[in-house]
This record gives sequence, C-alpha cells and structure tokens, in this order.
Amino acid sequence: MKEIEDKLLVKIAQMYYQEDKNQSQISKELNIHRSTISRLLKKSREDGIVNITINHDLVGTYSLEKALETKYGLLKAIVVPTAIDVQSLQKVRALAKATSEFLQSILVNDMIIGFSWGQAMSVISEELKGNEANNLICVPLIGGPSGRLISEYHVNTITYAASKKLHAKALLIDSPAFPETKELKEALLANEFNQELIHYWEKISVAIFGIGSPQIKDSDRWQYFYGEDVLSRLNGEVVGDVLSRFYDSNGHHIPNELDCRLIGITVDDLKAAQFRIAVAESLEKAAAIKAALLGKYMNILVTTQETAEEILKD
Repeated sequence: MKEIEDKLLVKIAQMYYQEDKNQSQISKELNIHRSTISRLLKKSREDGIVNITINHDLVGTYSLEKALETKYGLLKAIVVPTAIDVQSLQKVRALAKATSEFLQSILVNDMIIGFSWGQAMSVISEELKGNEANNLICVPLIGGPSGRLISEYHVNTITYAASKKLHAKALLIDSPAFPETKELKEALLANEFNQELIHYWEKISVAIFGIGSPQIKDSDRWQYFYGEDVLSRLNGEVVGDVLSRFYDSNGHHIPNELDCRLIGITVDDLKAAQFRIAVAESLEKAAAIKAALLGKYMNILVTTQETAEEILKD
C-alpha cells in the first residue's frame, strides 16, 4: 500500500514540477479530486520526495548581505549588483531605488524620518513613493551648508521633496551646520523653531544618511558644504564622518572643536533611532564605511556589490 502511494506521489510530483502541469490538469488526467492533488503535493514535499531549493545567490549578492549582517550585527544589509562599467550616477540611482523599497516596507503611522544632504539623498527623495502610513514627519538631520552647494543637494530641498512623495509634514531648518561661533550656535538653537526640531531629533524613527570620507575630501560637494578645509582642524586619525561627526578606524568618535559649533542631531540621538539607514558606495569609501559599521552608526547598510566585497576583506 505504501509503495503504491509513493508511486502516486512521484507521478503527481513529476507532472507538476517537471511537466509544468497545473493541479486542475493533473486532476482531470488522473481522475483525482483537485483538493487531493494539493494534499499529495504537500505530502511529497514533507516526505522528501520533492526537495525545493531557492538560489538566493543568483545575482551574487545574497551571501554578501548575510555576511555583512553577521559580521557587523546589522538589522539589514542591501547589496545592489553592479556591472564594472556602470557610471557613478547609475550606481546612485540603483542604491536610491533599493533604499526607497526598503523604506516602504518599514513605514508605519507617526514616524519621524530624518534626511542628510548630498547627491545620494537627493536621488532617494526622487525615488520615494506614496505610502499608506499616516502622520509622517520629515526633518533635516543637520544644518545647511556654510559654503556654496547645488540647491538640489541641500538638506531642506531633500526633506521637502521627500515629504511630498510620502504625503508627510516637513519641518525645515534655516541654520547653517557650522555657525561661526559657539555663541551664535547657542543663540540659533534657542529659538522656538529650532527647539521643535531638536525635539524631533530626540524622537527620530528613521535616519537616512550618507558616509563621508577624507579620501574624497577634494570633491566639490565636500568643499561647497563646509566652505573650509575641515580636516585641517583635525588630526590624521579621521577615517570618515556621519552627519559631520568624525570617527577613527574603529568607529570611535573623535571629539573636536567643530562639535561645539555643529547644529545637527547628536550621535546618541542618532543611535537611538529604530532604523539607521546608511547609503554609501565606492572603493574609496570602503574604509570609512567599515569604520562606521564598527561604530554602530547604522543598523541598515545600502551599498554596491563591489563595495561590499571590499568591506568584507580582512
């Protein structure tokens, strides 16, 4: 009896999985009720007659994501496959789409979503889509540039554009990231508008930001944001920065006089956010990204395949 049943299970499994026949076709051909076919297909899997495997690593990124999550204790790693000849803007666009898709999966009512500045953030705001979550609030995580910066990369532009896509409220900032003096910073933060912003920073739900690296400090965007040679004020231990908070190769924050003038979310408030999404790529930034991972600045990383491979090297 068991042998007959096993032969029937094999027959049905072959018809369904190898001959690509649906359950209705099998039911008619074998004169067995469709519900029985469904039950026998399930039994064929339970008995080990059929083994289903999923090729997670078809595009070569699943194993990289799991390796990053395991090594750095990430909530989620998202690795975007990239071809060798893909241009920088195309990579940024792919990262932005992946970030948008992940954001859609985590948004719930009453979340406060913070944004940084820069090209990647600008593209992310373009890629965002409407969501069913209600009462969302979008805020900048840092003040504006001290120097010249393309308006589309300004944190206010990004925050406002994101709020429109997400049907959210936007609170913008009219203070620079680095006022000229500590006294001026304190005066700016004392006003009612900025006090409200600080209140939101303390309750941030989602923070989305890039990672800076001294390896690319000569880029126009770096110079235009700071309006000065920031690294000349620091020692050579700087490996990277998150929201203008500088850290060493172990991810430890490097205290400096710029901290006293910086208008932006604190490291403690950032790390208290439920979702801390870092979006960064390039071999030049690999050391900075690795150090930020060690420093636990993010719990979600969105990067490219080539960058992930470099980060995972011992």
